[in-house]
Amino acid sequence: MSIANPTPRQIPDRLKGLPERALKSWETLLVVVMVAIFTINSFASPYFLDPWNLSDATFNFTEKALVALALALVIIAGEIDLSVASIIAISSTMMGMAASHGAGAPELVLVGMGTGLVCGAINGWLVTGLGLPSIVVTIGTMSLFRGLAYIILGDKAYTQYPDGFAYFGQGYVWWVFSFELALFAVMAVLFYILLHRTSFGRVTYAIGNNPVAALFSGVKVARVKFILFLLTGLMSGIAAVCLTSRLGSTRPSIATGLELEAVTMVVLAGVNINGGSGTVPGIVLAAIIMGLVTFGFGLLNVPGIVMSIFIGLLLILVIAVPVIAGRIGQRRKAQAH
Repeated sequence: MSIANPTPRQIPDRLKGLPERALKSWETLLVVVMVAIFTINSFASPYFLDPWNLSDATFNFTEKALVALALALVIIAGEIDLSVASIIAISSTMMGMAASHGAGAPELVLVGMGTGLVCGAINGWLVTGLGLPSIVVTIGTMSLFRGLAYIILGDKAYTQYPDGFAYFGQGYVWWVFSFELALFAVMAVLFYILLHRTSFGRVTYAIGNNPVAALFSGVKVARVKFILFLLTGLMSGIAAVCLTSRLGSTRPSIATGLELEAVTMVVLAGVNINGGSGTVPGIVLAAIIMGLVTFGFGLLNVPGIVMSIFIGLLLILVIAVPVIAGRIGQRRKAQAH
């Protein structure tokens, strides 16, 4: 009696088709919210649908969204970086110093990106090398980097930047499509490939779900986390280039509060604050939603403090809703049994 060889079982890839599945759940909700906000804004202000006004709306989120792309990966891996705004401040300060010594636009871009990389390396080494909690480390470096900017500048400002440098924050690639928006689109595609189509993204999810199991599976957890902090520093440096170029000046208070908006953007995107889940399409949708909200508030002359209150409430809401929904689901299951 011959025994037929059993058909080998295939272990389903949890990440394969993740964007497709996600776009049927949380991302679908984000699309509905985005359409609703767009519709409300179009009725609330007669200037909202002007193409150039919509183009201006993109400046409300592109720099924060660039940071959020990298920050999302850090959070998916179970860590956090609260120093991103301060990295922007010190990167902008170093670019201002370089500009005051005659550096051209290409050199300033390299200085901004290089400073961001150094700051990211410091965060990564403290977390992965010394084993310190990332929230404690990045709160410390948040004060450190911002403090260095204040020490260097004091109450002064760098305002003398070369003419070509303005393109990165004020230029347009074509018609109403700004360089910043094009840069964000390119970076979103690259991060989508990195997170959803490479083994690096796979191990990032694995680390966020269970770092101990990932370590015993042969994943170099410390190295991956160090790279993620490097990426966050680099993207903060790139955001510093765009923001400094758009403003045309550097002050030590630049980007104050940006870390809160970046974290809100990441959480709104559906990234689990405890790690292990999240998608790049969600980041893109959340960025557009926050940009539309802040731009709509601006057209209606809503004070900035109200916007800050709204962002804070939004952060609490998007964290609380999944928790409450989970508890309701557990109660229903308990009652069913």
